[in-house]
Amino acid sequence: MPEPTSVTDFLASLPEDRRKAISRVRSVVRKHLPDGYKEVMRLGMITYEVPLDVYPDTYNGQALWYAALGAQKNYMTLHLMNAYGDVALQKKLRDGFKTAGKKLDMGKACIRFKAAEDLALDAIAQVIASTPLERFVATAKAVRARTK
Repeated sequence: MPEPTSVTDFLASLPEDRRKAISRVRSVVRKHLPDGYKEVMRLGMITYEVPLDVYPDTYNGQALWYAALGAQKNYMTLHLMNAYGDVALQKKLRDGFKTAGKKLDMGKACIRFKAAEDLALDAIAQVIASTPLERFVATAKAVRARTK
């Protein structure tokens, strides 16, 4: 089966329980997403990225991802790239999950969940809203300059 090329197709391809969970998290992301990020499908996930016309000089020539929502075989994922390497945002997530009585199952930037109710959506909303596009691009440029 080919990868969905639109968010509508992606959501339609999911079982009802996963579609509802992804849709609920997507609603939180979209409501709190700072201006300028673009919602598209990439690699079978809903991604929120910096358009290439805003920041074309990425390390791999691809648009810089800010966040992404995906569905794996045994769980769903929410990737928060602005939290990767940002100790304060990681703490905000950990504290938000603890306050909400939820278990944070997170890798470097990927939060795994089986239902939207597993997430501390208020903390996620704060992290999503925390990084305007211009600051995210400036951080990416600074990191790239150090690694060249």
